[in-house]
Amino acid sequence: MSVAMPFWIAGRPAKGEAELTVTNSHDGRTVGVTSVPTPDQVEEAVAAAHAVARQAAALPIHVRAEALAHVSRRIAERADELARLISGENGKPMFWARGEVSRAVSTFRFAAEETRRFSGEVVRLDTEAAATGRMAYVSRVPRGPILAISPFNFPLNLVAHKVAPAIAVGAPVIVKPAPKTPLSALALGEILAETDLPEGMFSILPVPNDRAAALVDDPRLPVVSFTGSSPVGYAIMDQVPRKHVTLELGGNAAAVVLADADLDWAASRIALFSNYQAGQSCIAVQRVIVDELVADAFEGKLVEAVNALVTGDPADEKTQVGPLVSVEAAERVEAWVTEAVASGARVLAGGARDGATYAPTVLANVRKDAKVVREEVFGPVLVVQRVNGPDAAFAEVNDSAYGLQAGVFTRSLDLAFRANRELEVGGVIIGDVPSYRADQMPYGGVKDSGVGREGLRSAMDDYTYEKVMVLTGLTL
Repeated sequence: MSVAMPFWIAGRPAKGEAELTVTNSHDGRTVGVTSVPTPDQVEEAVAAAHAVARQAAALPIHVRAEALAHVSRRIAERADELARLISGENGKPMFWARGEVSRAVSTFRFAAEETRRFSGEVVRLDTEAAATGRMAYVSRVPRGPILAISPFNFPLNLVAHKVAPAIAVGAPVIVKPAPKTPLSALALGEILAETDLPEGMFSILPVPNDRAAALVDDPRLPVVSFTGSSPVGYAIMDQVPRKHVTLELGGNAAAVVLADADLDWAASRIALFSNYQAGQSCIAVQRVIVDELVADAFEGKLVEAVNALVTGDPADEKTQVGPLVSVEAAERVEAWVTEAVASGARVLAGGARDGATYAPTVLANVRKDAKVVREEVFGPVLVVQRVNGPDAAFAEVNDSAYGLQAGVFTRSLDLAFRANRELEVGGVIIGDVPSYRADQMPYGGVKDSGVGREGLRSAMDDYTYEKVMVLTGLTL
């Protein structure tokens, strides 16, 4: 059953002139219909965000916190509906869609909690005689309205990671959701509209990608928060070098399996999290770097675990691996695997496409210059690479243009801390896959994986700047 949904201008529902139909990549059915904002409607949204910025920054903490808590509660109350919407527009199996909704509940709850802690700091300056009687009050001030550009793979929770910290700091936010998956963001707009936030505090505009550049350029939106591919992200940064731009970009995440690892646990986790979201996650396991001392035993366990995954209809509660977001995306993955095999790679599992679905695939003997090693596959494909010991393993992780997160399976505390020192990534997950993310932790990468951090308090810092007021002539 499809739904008809408005978009949101300054907190009010609206309808544009051109219809936008959202379909399911598994069976082609229509999931929902919305419309595309006209240029005049986009201008109305930006003007409203600009006009309300001072009022938004002055909102009492309790108003912001209560709005965020309300959104958290309402997402929980509408959990089943929202999970089905995510699954329908994204192709994500219900198992993972329910998990995304649960995370969005937590994301807004964490934001409400952080809002109540988001207070100024008092610093005594009389540590030197010349500053006797002086004290500094250090506060954080919103940089201004935020343009939030979100991707298709987590159409609710990655919008939440931009909207929630914006509200928390008192900054208006304009969301441009991914054109393939706008419905979850529009449903979030329904919930935001129930709050007491002022008009102009949020707009959700499903404009096509070719109209995003004008929003990026607009001087009334001094902050751009983008999640998506590295080429697009850095093009945005180059386009507006004087704006504050945060980028959560791609990766080809590595999982390291050292000789002392629990091989059963490592195989089961890597199998599942190379294929969750059909591999369409920037921290899905793509490269498996395994010590040759345990490689034969581990490889057999890994292939067995991958072959045991349930692939099929995302609406089926038992399905673990669903389709990619489109047939075109699956065809690209197929082409990259075909290219690797033509250069000598062996297919240990999978390697077949059916429409938008690509079978969970394990490759071995892959050349280091293959796309499935060097680039971000963004599909259910993992590459097994054998190495001789921790030195070679950590060097292999770092031999990448990306640096988002890495997982290291080891029981050694020394190796854990060494991995944390040496790996060129934004997060090191010990004893588990790189795909682990707690929504309150700082999350982001280095190198071509982006700049800035998400995870509520980190994003709140990114959306604000420090302001110092010095009080003089005090008796301290």
